[in-house]
Amino acid sequence: MSGRVYLVGSGPGGLGLLTFRAREVIDSADVILYDQLPGEEVLATLPRSAELIDCGKFGSMHTLEQEDIEALMVRHAREGKKVVRLKGGDPFLFGRGGEEMEALRAEGIPYEVVPGITSAIAVPECVGIPVTHRTVASQVTILTGHEDPTKTQSALDWEWLARSPGTLVILMGVKNLTTIASNLISHGMDGATPVAIIERGLRPDQRVTVGPISEIGDTARERNVRPPAIIVIGAVVELYREPG
Repeated sequence: MSGRVYLVGSGPGGLGLLTFRAREVIDSADVILYDQLPGEEVLATLPRSAELIDCGKFGSMHTLEQEDIEALMVRHAREGKKVVRLKGGDPFLFGRGGEEMEALRAEGIPYEVVPGITSAIAVPECVGIPVTHRTVASQVTILTGHEDPTKTQSALDWEWLARSPGTLVILMGVKNLTTIASNLISHGMDGATPVAIIERGLRPDQRVTVGPISEIGDTARERNVRPPAIIVIGAVVELYREPG
């Protein structure tokens, strides 16, 4: 008997931005394999009738390896269960949802993707930073700040990114922030380009750090910036205003 797997995005944090479809499949699940990025508010509402499996990753520390997560999804689905793979944001934006979809296809397991609101757009806009703006940014580029460590060379074109006339949004970039800033400046980005780092977006302890890219690494260290955080680079950051 074959069940079904749901690759579910929980949004950027909090129940208010969880979609109706996500809520529906979560509440009716037999098994939920969850990450930590959905946040405590969402995780606290997971049904206790389901088997809950922590798949959280903390930097280089993985509760379960990716192949183990995929094997669990396949096994439970083959037992006829409704399986939810719960991720923060959207499952296909740097969430390895595409890899999990491929694994399910290879094993002939039925699946459904439940999109989520991505933090790459939602978190900046909720602090007053639009990632595009008619007068200052007609394009936005979303990139990872943490590439696969097994790659022999970066897949990012730093020269193009440094000279791109729009907004850069970086996910998972706090650890490598100094290197990212150095790469962009050395490839032509103006050192005065404004940067905003939004920690724990849309949560009670949300915090925003702003500064020029030439100084942002030092500023982040002084303020003890920690992930999860969204990094926004470009003229749109100048639209940010401190609350109060």
